[in-house]
Amino acid sequence: MIITDHTLEKMDDPFGILEGDRYEYHLFAAVDKEDELYSPEGLYIRVLYAVTESEQKIAGLFLHNRADDSVLDFELEEDEIELVREYCAAHLK
Repeated sequence: MIITDHTLEKMDDPFGILEGDRYEYHLFAAVDKEDELYSPEGLYIRVLYAVTESEQKIAGLFLHNRADDSVLDFELEEDEIELVREYCAAHLK
């Protein structure tokens, strides 16, 4: 899996309930045809990313089909999750 592009949006917390800041990434990924995640339409990973004074972490991670925006019932492997975490940390505004 290779992350080819992304969008990033800071999420609003109008009630001030959450500690720190929350961001929503849409990571667009290229997947090899032999990978179980492959689909001709492509996929993106929606990542909810939490940032506090003491840590940055993935708070939620969802795989979506790019054609119809449906949620895919797959989980990423540990090395793929680490790739996503590193990418999000490196591309945080």
